[in-house]
Amino acid sequence: MSRHEDKIDTGNQQVDNGKFLTPFQRKLLQKSLQTDLTESYRQRIHIMLLADEGKTQALICRNLGCCPATARHWMHIARSGMAHQWQDCPIGRRKSINDQYLERLKELVTSSPCDFGYSFRQWSATWLSRHLAKEFDIEVTPQHISRLLKQVGLSTRPKPERTQVHVLDGASGSQIMIHDLKSAPLSDSAEFLPINFPTSLSNSNVHETKFI
Repeated sequence: MSRHEDKIDTGNQQVDNGKFLTPFQRKLLQKSLQTDLTESYRQRIHIMLLADEGKTQALICRNLGCCPATARHWMHIARSGMAHQWQDCPIGRRKSINDQYLERLKELVTSSPCDFGYSFRQWSATWLSRHLAKEFDIEVTPQHISRLLKQVGLSTRPKPERTQVHVLDGASGSQIMIHDLKSAPLSDSAEFLPINFPTSLSNSNVHETKFI
């Protein structure tokens, strides 16, 4: 018995008047659960059977441990009368990218990966691709993720906090960043240097000193 069936049993329940499925579809799905299926395939069948029983999306997600996007997709398949074709959509190759996928992509890239349980602080195209594949069952290459972000004016590259001016030191070949230079504080007494003339100078010597 799978972990889904441990949480909620849909394989042996008899439903006389379901909301979406025909008797043939319901029987086909229940019979399919008795075969050796992967967890992903079993999950989609359970979603459609539970939706047919009138269970809400929130309840389905809570009991099956699936994301809202997955539950929403297979509930739609059940409603549209296509439940008997549940195997026509292989795992990882579901449709093309839609508006919901793009909105989620923008939401992720403008958020911190730490909010989703990751240890790193900056998204990469590779990690965005992996995360979205878990939520939507859609395999998208990191290169295409970068193109999608560029189309909406976003990027995985962090924005510079301030302008940095690099000055190349010709003698040492090293670079100096202007914003790192700090001016030394000058005390009031250091602004002017006092000049003390010798008191023994005569008036004539003072005039001579002026013309030197």
